[in-house]
Amino acid sequence: MRWDRDRVAEPIAHKLLSATVMPRPIAWVVTQSPDGTLNAAPYSFFNVMGSAPPTLVLGLMADPKRGFKDTATNILATGEFAVNLVSESLVQQMNTTSVDAPTRMSELNLAGLETEASVHIRPPRITARLVAFDCRMLSSVVTGPHQSIVIGRVLAVHIDDRFILNPERAHIDTRPEPRCPQP
Repeated sequence: MRWDRDRVAEPIAHKLLSATVMPRPIAWVVTQSPDGTLNAAPYSFFNVMGSAPPTLVLGLMADPKRGFKDTATNILATGEFAVNLVSESLVQQMNTTSVDAPTRMSELNLAGLETEASVHIRPPRITARLVAFDCRMLSSVVTGPHQSIVIGRVLAVHIDDRFILNPERAHIDTRPEPRCPQP
């Protein structure tokens, strides 16, 4: 079967992309507003794009009536963001941060998450994460009336020491983290 983009509604296009590009990593993005309010939200339209310089991209979609949410607004205002990768052990907290919280309410607090300072940017990293990237916006591109992409330059990569096999050669243990036993 074929779906032509100009003949399907946006929700169908979204469903087709998210159901077929798999597995899809989740960027758990922490931003800080100009007044210092922290925000955290998951983004599944995300991936790395290159290594010279190291770059990644986030797909930011806006509500047609309310516009961009805090993550996009903060990135566009400050140019800084921390991307944390979501491990299986943090899925529940990540889901909590996906709520439509009012502006100036920190999803990090709602999810009971602690943070630690990033090295090159103001927004902190999530302490419990296994991998995080300090990023500065390199460019943003409006790709539609209610969406933009942000290209971020990776300034630092933080990886939990437990997963470093050989630091000189950057060999990383990429096996899934062990599952917790079920009661």
